[in-house]
Amino acid sequence: MHTSRRALLALAVLPAFAGCRTVYYTAMEKVGFEKRDLLRRAVKAARGEQQHAGKQYKDALEQLQAIYGRSGSNLEKAYDKLKAEYESCAADTKAVQGRIKEMDRVASDLFREWEGEIRQMDDATLSSSSRDKLAQTRTNFTNVSSALHRSYEAMPPVLKKLQDHVLYLKHNLNAEALGSLRGRAQEIEGDIQTLLTRMNAAIAEADGFVKTLK
Repeated sequence: MHTSRRALLALAVLPAFAGCRTVYYTAMEKVGFEKRDLLRRAVKAARGEQQHAGKQYKDALEQLQAIYGRSGSNLEKAYDKLKAEYESCAADTKAVQGRIKEMDRVASDLFREWEGEIRQMDDATLSSSSRDKLAQTRTNFTNVSSALHRSYEAMPPVLKKLQDHVLYLKHNLNAEALGSLRGRAQEIEGDIQTLLTRMNAAIAEADGFVKTLK
């Protein structure tokens, strides 16, 4: 298996407890991955998960809008598709949250190690330079982490509204129900556009941060 792929798979099972993480990091260092490398990959993973989730939310919106043109005979099939889109959005939302948690955990461990290593340095000039680099990296990471968190926080409210529509349609599979939902589609569309705007901003921040770690 390609080494970068192996690292991404390893990130998916990053231990939660400090002792286990120490063993994990030691093992990863033996195959050539320092915490800096793992953080870069964790940011990429969070970025990729948000991109995937954004596409899924757009697909769900398109499916909801498509229902409005259905006749009664096709309504149940359309509902089934919308329900499947909603469930995919729910799974992607949870995955985004997990990726962000992994990313923040790796960053915290990296910065803690970096600070400890600076304290071991005797050369004042070198230690000062390293401390400046740490401060800049931490600031850059705070920006990307904040952007990713803001993007994620916009997802559950939209997901809840999609759930409301799915449940309402489940209880009212008829043309009259479609009429009552048409006006609400614009509201959800606006929410999803806001969500996608936040996602794009977070993705841009992530791309910029990854470049600083090369």
